[in-house]
Amino acid sequence: MFHIILCPIEMNGKLFFFAVTCVFQRFNANTTITLGVVKTDCTTEIGTMSDLVDAKCITAQWPGSPSLPRFTIENQKVDARPPADMYTYKMNYPSLGQCVIINNKNFDRRTGMSSRKGTDVDAGYARKVFERLGYNVKVANDQTVQQIQQLLYTVSQDNHSQSASFVCVMLSHGGEGVFYGTDGNVELQKLTGLFRGDRCKTLVGKPKLFFIQACRGSDLDCGIETDSVAGGIETDSVAGNYPERIPVEADFLYAYSTAPGYYSWRNTDKGSWFIQALCEMLQRYGKQLDIMQIMTRVNHKVAHDFEASANKQIPCIVSMLTKHLYFPQ
Repeated sequence: MFHIILCPIEMNGKLFFFAVTCVFQRFNANTTITLGVVKTDCTTEIGTMSDLVDAKCITAQWPGSPSLPRFTIENQKVDARPPADMYTYKMNYPSLGQCVIINNKNFDRRTGMSSRKGTDVDAGYARKVFERLGYNVKVANDQTVQQIQQLLYTVSQDNHSQSASFVCVMLSHGGEGVFYGTDGNVELQKLTGLFRGDRCKTLVGKPKLFFIQACRGSDLDCGIETDSVAGGIETDSVAGNYPERIPVEADFLYAYSTAPGYYSWRNTDKGSWFIQALCEMLQRYGKQLDIMQIMTRVNHKVAHDFEASANKQIPCIVSMLTKHLYFPQ
């Protein structure tokens, strides 16, 4: 098999290009091969593209140039590519892991927050889909801030050594960087931070997925079209001015239902746009595609298929995953 290699060489202040034709023989790991120059071509000293093509063949060694050595490769394996599973999370543990669904529908009157109609549809759909994927699902309804913290702390202290991953689906009102219990709010980072590597060591190096259906502000995305109106739509927003902090720990995935600063829409009959799309894509592609490919399809569906009173929505995926994640067949 022949290969042509272009070699630039400067001599006497001028640049020349040599085309070196080499012959390569098939070999295996235990074969000694010798590479030798079969023929050498050069270009003119101008070095333009046409010169590279039309250079005259030279049969003698170029004056003043060093001789081209012969070299040998002995007993070396050629394929040094890393194994494929180096970039894929190991999922063949005895258990796929726990999935905790926090579903807040009814709120203390003192909070001024309305009931989240349609959230039970989200919780039921999510439970069904993650159970089908193989997760051990637990649903916690109408949790106060303290109950949410205690629940997630307890789960973070469990022994996950026989589990491949962890999933948390969070359904409630929200604001910039906060999630609402039935009696108030808590910073999201305080909840997700319970699963950091220094606090939950049996999940170190394993994917930790958080799917968060909640508003992240009060802005509306009007999109590019304004002639469509949909009924029965609510938002999961509570006014507030809270700074958002994005954690940087590895092997986390945060899938927010909307971009920072925006409302998140929920249909009172069918559930939220984001959870509908998430569950549909997981059900359709959950055992075929990598999680980031699935989430891209979720983004596409929410962005293109849903609209309320001329307002649009786009989920926001924040990934600190270090490998591809495929749910087991």
